Amino acid sequence: MKILVTGGAGYVGATVTRLLLDAGHQVDVVDDLSRNDDRQIPVEANFHQVRVQDIAQVLTPGSGFDAVLHFAGLIAAGESMTHPQWHWDNNTRASLALLDAIQAAAVPRLVFSSTAAVYGEPEEVPIVETAATNPVNTYGDTKLAVDRAIASITRASELGAISLRYFNVAGAHTCTDGSMIGERHTPETHLIPLALDTAAGLREKFTLFGDDYPTPDGTCVRDYIHVTDLAHAHLLAIDAINPGEHQIYNIGNGIGFSNKQVLDAVRQVTGVTFETETAPRRPGDPAVLYASSELAQRDLGWKPMRPDIEAIVADAWAFNQLGRRSVMGPSLT
Repeated sequence: MKILVTGGAGYVGATVTRLLLDAGHQVDVVDDLSRNDDRQIPVEANFHQVRVQDIAQVLTPGSGFDAVLHFAGLIAAGESMTHPQWHWDNNTRASLALLDAIQAAAVPRLVFSSTAAVYGEPEEVPIVETAATNPVNTYGDTKLAVDRAIASITRASELGAISLRYFNVAGAHTCTDGSMIGERHTPETHLIPLALDTAAGLREKFTLFGDDYPTPDGTCVRDYIHVTDLAHAHLLAIDAINPGEHQIYNIGNGIGFSNKQVLDAVRQVTGVTFETETAPRRPGDPAVLYASSELAQRDLGWKPMRPDIEAIVADAWAFNQLGRRSVMGPSLT
């Protein structure tokens, strides 16, 4: 297939691009490099430095793409509460421009990178796809709006789409040549890479946001999924798309780990004891989020192969020790 990947310079997008190329697909990557550089884009992919808002420059009638995998967007829930306009522009408005271009180019398949944040504070866990959607942050609001737009468009056309609602992605992907793809967000807001930076001495101390949640140890509980497992779900999703249908699948381990448990895993893996300070809760952080992935296992034939939190942290630590660099591609900087 000829496949277009938006946000392909990012952590998940680059990992999926690598797996698509390994599977023999032709891949074009679109990324504006506003939050990444090009170091993790596989050199075999055709790269276009374009904003998704301007995707029609690449996704043109007659361009011959068989599928679009849409990862581009902002991901920091805390930032979405302080700068909501950024998220509405980069997540929702850009996605609507992409949907327009997909229809104009007659692309038959779309896989959308959605999020567990659409569920907000769930009434029950593990969370199933039929659970109520009630986001508690702007990030979740913007992603849910795109899910709804996709549902409307698939009902009115032959476009087939699958939304994959991620839980917390972590770890690092090891490529066949021994290089690695890992988290390199700018700015970094995710717990595991921040804790590993602290263990590596790159940060003076780790800040834990909130220890008064209604959970066993007072800290947030999250479902951590290995990035390679998540990437495999996308390849399976492409083949499971039906024309004129929009399907939604949760992709997670189905296991909840508290922030304190994750920090303990980081200390165990690295052998480093580091200082932790507690700060107030961040706005828009639900107390507990973990998935039921039974539907994805049944329909897609997918299951997590790396569910152990220590193994996930160990892969992320290996990437950290490589200097958080990938040797996969040239740098524009």
